[in-house]
Amino acid sequence: MNRIFLVIGVAILLACARAQEAAPKAEVASHGMKISSSAFSDGQSIPAKYTCDGSETSPPLAFASIPAGTKSLALVVDDPDAPGGTFDHWIVWNIPPTTTTIAEGQSPKGIAGRNGFGKSGYGGPCPPGGEHRYFFKLYALDTTLNLQPSPRKADLEKAMKGHILAEAQMMGKYRR
Repeated sequence: MNRIFLVIGVAILLACARAQEAAPKAEVASHGMKISSSAFSDGQSIPAKYTCDGSETSPPLAFASIPAGTKSLALVVDDPDAPGGTFDHWIVWNIPPTTTTIAEGQSPKGIAGRNGFGKSGYGGPCPPGGEHRYFFKLYALDTTLNLQPSPRKADLEKAMKGHILAEAQMMGKYRR
């Protein structure tokens, strides 16, 4: 009988621990916020024009349903399929919350971080082989960030911690 209570108690503790682990993720919902592009749909191929095989122009982006209370936006584009680990293609923060579009080939108003190519600004997809996924991530923040120009994504993520009101993402694929 005591073993039954022990098993039930352990099961309850494990369930509570899992619920606590999931709780922070549940707090950061999309709140209906969206990121999209007129150049490609979520989950579809990124046209070569926006890659190292084309003019490496940044694609047009649109943002919708930015939540009330947003003080700034952050944009990250990365490739989790890169051979050496996630490769960053575009990092921008302190984008005004009134921004609803970024025109093709333009950078948003804000501060650019250093991408995986060691430069600030957009660096197009350029996979060494096979098809890669490129995630365009938009974050609505309850503050503006006090970061020095050209930090890496890890610095941005650390500064955003506890300030994300909502996030949205879309994914494009590219194969050379």
